[in-house]
Amino acid sequence: MKNQTLITDKVIALAAVKKKGTVLEFASKELKNDRDVVLAAVKNRSDALEYASDELQADREIVLAAVKTCSCAFKWASKELRNDRELVLAAVKQNGTMLLYASKELKNDREIVLVAVQIHGWALVFASEELRNDREIVIKAVKNCGNALQYASDALRNDKEICLAAVTKNRRALQYASEELRADEEIFKSVDWSRR
Repeated sequence: MKNQTLITDKVIALAAVKKKGTVLEFASKELKNDRDVVLAAVKNRSDALEYASDELQADREIVLAAVKTCSCAFKWASKELRNDRELVLAAVKQNGTMLLYASKELKNDREIVLVAVQIHGWALVFASEELRNDREIVIKAVKNCGNALQYASDALRNDKEICLAAVTKNRRALQYASEELRADEEIFKSVDWSRR
């Protein structure tokens, strides 16, 4: 790997990160901890948050700016900010799979999980066990992505309405229905076998 020259001048760093945020990777330790430089970087490219100091990865304003640019930046947020309800909601509104990085507590927040599964049905896999047994959440998830049925509780994989919604969305979801419902004539007939 080549040795990269570190950027040590704040004026140069600001100009560089405004053009390409990920140039922050080559900034000195001091500049990776400079609010102005990091904020400019994440406003240009949210993934520049990866190169920010731990202190600034825990700065709510900076992380929120990064998440607003692209929710994928949420994975570099500090542990404390992964428990910030507003921040998690902002991330999952853009990309339901960001639920993966939320705190355990917020993976059990009904509103957050509902938003997540409506954006990406299979985000259900990251929800708490309790919410994978919540009928409304599961039906929203399978209407978005039929295969999300695999992450539902056993009881809900035996719910005819939920299984019908899942196989209507994706015939392959039938494999995740309970054994009883896989043999159900109405469900079997509802599958569009002509689609791949």
